[in-house]
Amino acid sequence: MGELTAEAVVDRVVPRTPRLSPDGRWVVFVTGTVGRAGKYPVSALWLAPVDGSAPPRELVPAVAENHAPRWAPDSASVLFLSDRAERGTARLYRVGLAGGDPEPLTAAEIREHVPLPDPGQVVVIAPDERDRPADPRVRTFPAHRHSTWDTLARRDRVWSLDLRTGALRPLGDFGARHVVEVSARPDGGALAVLTWSVADRDPGLFTPGLHLLDPATGAIRDLGTPALEASSLAWWRDETGWRLCYCGLTPPALIGGHAVFDVDLSRLDEVGEHRNLTAGMSVCPVELAQVDGGPPLALFAEGLDTTVRRLDPATRRFTEVSRARGQLVSPTASRDVLAVVASTAAEPDAVHAGPPDGPLTRLGGTVLGEIRWGTQERLSYRAPDGLALDGLLLLPPGTTRDDGPFPLVTLAHGGPYDRYADRLNLGWYPSGQWLATAGFAVFLPNPRGGLGHGHAFATSVAGAVGGEEWTDLLAGIDLLVDEGVADPARLGIGGGSHGGFVAAWAVGQTDRFAAAIVVAGVIDWALLAATGEHTRFEAALGGPDDSTSPITHAARIRTPVLILHGEDDPNVPLSQAELLHRALCDGGVEHEFVVYPRENHSIREREHQLDVLRRTREWFSRRLTPGS
Repeated sequence: MGELTAEAVVDRVVPRTPRLSPDGRWVVFVTGTVGRAGKYPVSALWLAPVDGSAPPRELVPAVAENHAPRWAPDSASVLFLSDRAERGTARLYRVGLAGGDPEPLTAAEIREHVPLPDPGQVVVIAPDERDRPADPRVRTFPAHRHSTWDTLARRDRVWSLDLRTGALRPLGDFGARHVVEVSARPDGGALAVLTWSVADRDPGLFTPGLHLLDPATGAIRDLGTPALEASSLAWWRDETGWRLCYCGLTPPALIGGHAVFDVDLSRLDEVGEHRNLTAGMSVCPVELAQVDGGPPLALFAEGLDTTVRRLDPATRRFTEVSRARGQLVSPTASRDVLAVVASTAAEPDAVHAGPPDGPLTRLGGTVLGEIRWGTQERLSYRAPDGLALDGLLLLPPGTTRDDGPFPLVTLAHGGPYDRYADRLNLGWYPSGQWLATAGFAVFLPNPRGGLGHGHAFATSVAGAVGGEEWTDLLAGIDLLVDEGVADPARLGIGGGSHGGFVAAWAVGQTDRFAAAIVVAGVIDWALLAATGEHTRFEAALGGPDDSTSPITHAARIRTPVLILHGEDDPNVPLSQAELLHRALCDGGVEHEFVVYPRENHSIREREHQLDVLRRTREWFSRRLTPGS
């Protein structure tokens, strides 16, 4: 049995975005390594028969970034985006099922594409070349409806591409609005179009629009204002005609769980009601999958697992079709076949396909060799106020609880609207398996505020981060100490993004931890609301004053802290890490501050990911081993 190396983690090839062919016989999917070796990522397209009768074969090699595969209506070819002609600029290509050199279809930059039932027509989302940011930029408030926002990004619009002539023409006129997503009605009729007011997330995201676009005439019908963070458009029909579903944030608060909304399109003279189909559910919809013209399927996060549910047209509720242990993502479906990317506690991400009610067949995937994995155990416990919580415990390979107590590292997840599913928890960040295979017990908690337990569970942290979500986490640590699993003298804590906030908060509240790691963590909510890309969401999380900001309590920190941050992070800007660094300097606290050049919120370069893995293991090893 081999040991897990940093190279095995970052060079691991992972699948994503499977797409089922219209005839239900094939699945095409993208593969790429976790870490990026050069300036630009590379990825390949693979093809597999749905029934698993043959192993997947490479359709387009990873000589460039090949992504966003979509099937032609006759299932005989795949359209996809690639930057093979000019790295960093995606254009549209087509390849047959036999593979070979892809055929270029456009010379223009393309963001997304939607093949129509007419085999000669494709709808594409692409920037308008005439759009350029103003110099100087002037933003006025209040902004009038038709005023121009000096956007940093070019708006995208809808275009029609005629594959027979190569002609690209504008389709519909949304004015200054930025097109985010397009979904074609299965019968070739209208297009559903999701837009923002402008291309910048703020204020674009906060004034979304949903529209119907006639691809023949360009006529537009507004469908009213969708929920914030609307995505995953899916058509279906009942006895009244066509309807449209999408996922979005449950109103009216900015913080909380997502829901599935349904829009009735039968009344041409009215804007249909956006009806919440998942109200009151104690589980969380994650993604929708359109199923020809029938009721859509949806993946739901349910505790540590995932359920497949189908919309019942009679009750307008989602009923369970099957249940999968661990995590399913990226669904694509027909009436008889569902394809997803799936992972369990001992199996890495792989494409699976089969009937929606199961079982799903694994269609190949990465083989990591004979790695001695840590044992992953499901946890169920209660918060101090009695709220039911779950999480995961990983023990070093070949050990049991009887071998404890162990040095315990608690890793808080990001979001906070996220979760630890019962999947193989392995990544470039300080992940569960990376630390467990180095001899640590690892606690992966799912405190309130996260995904998988319904809207009320998710919204409970709004304006109160660091409160009950913190005591939820402590309750799990105390349980593991009481049960003899964790050594109270050898406790560590870490996390990234919101998990980085939790780690920074923890060491400002207690000296129980012997070491901490803060990766791209939130240190000052008010500053983040002013400088980050999520603005009003961050203000709603942090609350009305500075009491929930770790910087307010930084003078209490005595725990050694490792700070890791990307230099070009727009989500949680580098200034957050600099605040913590300065505070620790002022307090004389042992710490290291590592800045990764060129990196965004997520570290992508291979050498940087290797550094994160090795540095985090070494940080905990020096401080949580006996005699440290």
